[in-house]
Amino acid sequence: MSQSSTQDSDVLSVILPAKNEANGLRQVLPLLRERYPHAEIIVVDDGSTDDTGAVAQGCGARVVKHPYSMGNGAAIKTGARAAHGSTLVFMDADNQHDPTDIEQLLEQLDNGYAMAIGARDGNSQANVGRWTANTIYNILASWMVGRRIPDLTSGFRAAHADKFREFLFLLPNGFSYPTTITMSFFRAGYPVAYIPIRAQRRVGRSHIRPLRDGIRFFLVIFKIGTLYSPLKMFLPISLAFFLTALGYYIFTFLTMGRFTNMSGLLFSTSVLIFLIGLVSEQITNLLYSRRDD
Repeated sequence: MSQSSTQDSDVLSVILPAKNEANGLRQVLPLLRERYPHAEIIVVDDGSTDDTGAVAQGCGARVVKHPYSMGNGAAIKTGARAAHGSTLVFMDADNQHDPTDIEQLLEQLDNGYAMAIGARDGNSQANVGRWTANTIYNILASWMVGRRIPDLTSGFRAAHADKFREFLFLLPNGFSYPTTITMSFFRAGYPVAYIPIRAQRRVGRSHIRPLRDGIRFFLVIFKIGTLYSPLKMFLPISLAFFLTALGYYIFTFLTMGRFTNMSGLLFSTSVLIFLIGLVSEQITNLLYSRRDD
């Protein structure tokens, strides 16, 4: 196996957030250790009630334990803060991600990219509902950044540690961390690469709840827009209200010869939405300027 500069033992940290993933770790950690014998492997035990921590330690991983479950995103932040490497690799602990694909991610970093992400194919999605949600994510995010994003929610990625840590204060504690960090890199002007991967069927039970996380899905859609470029999202909505107001006013003027309260409400709403987008744009600029402080 060829070794690239980012694969040296003193710079590579592999981080696996884990909650009750003892069975998955028994499979993935030996493969990781065999392929990268000198890498720093960190398992963040997110309040597990099984023997996740013991299994990880038995396989030679460094374990950082949360006293209670704080969420996948919180585990990612803990691992990023604890890592000593200048290159970070994040992967799931449920054996979905193949350690042999790490080399492709690291090669993209050597090629000048700030972050490389494993993009799952359609056959790797858990079910039709998950595939539909991820497709909508990808379409919206691609429109926002002006570049095709094949997999916005993949948790398998490699990044330069210094650049990744710039955005820790933006990352949520829940499952939408991949969306946030990806859009943050694009917003900051850092190059992002995607490589195709085939995710395996997970070991154990998923921690994602369809009803609860389905509601969060709609919130994340708006978060994508407000995180990257709020005005690009609010302006079309404002324009739609304005055109509706104008059309309704023309109709009422021709049929009743007057300006109605509904037209006034619609015009006012369009202006308010535009102003909200404008203020949000300024707040977003302030958030990202913080990384240069």
